[in-house]
Amino acid sequence: MERKSFADMDCSVAQCLEVVGEWWTMLIVRDAFLGVTRFEDFQRRLGISRNILQQRLGKLVDTGILRRVPYSEHPPRDDYRLTRKGRDLWPVLTAMRQWGDAYAAPDGPPLEIVHDACGEAGAQILVCGACGEPVGPRDVHAVPGHGRAAGLIPERRVATGQS
Repeated sequence: MERKSFADMDCSVAQCLEVVGEWWTMLIVRDAFLGVTRFEDFQRRLGISRNILQQRLGKLVDTGILRRVPYSEHPPRDDYRLTRKGRDLWPVLTAMRQWGDAYAAPDGPPLEIVHDACGEAGAQILVCGACGEPVGPRDVHAVPGHGRAAGLIPERRVATGQS
């Protein structure tokens, strides 16, 4: 039986994974949020091979997550900057970091994100864009969207482990 690629699946999560689901890719995006823009700096910080980094940066540019900004003509060199599409990965990366801090960092978080407005390093929470209230898995349910949703909605809720 042939395995479907993520691109063939009618699921927004699968489509996101098609773009950023590879291990190195999200680490590159993480470093871009931390202010890294140059190939050499990504390579040095991540310890990634040059050819893999070149491939991942190319894919991130091709998919509109990063854009190249020339900073040197001789030799030709580019900065890699997050686009709006790339900056919109902030909540995804934040959720991954917070999960890792809670379940995979036995000595505590390796870094903390401090909110500039209040100066605190509190957890960031997902809120409803319509009413501003916090949102968790027990506060939502799935309904068909404008795209095709055949088979995406289970008959019972399973996200909280309850039927």
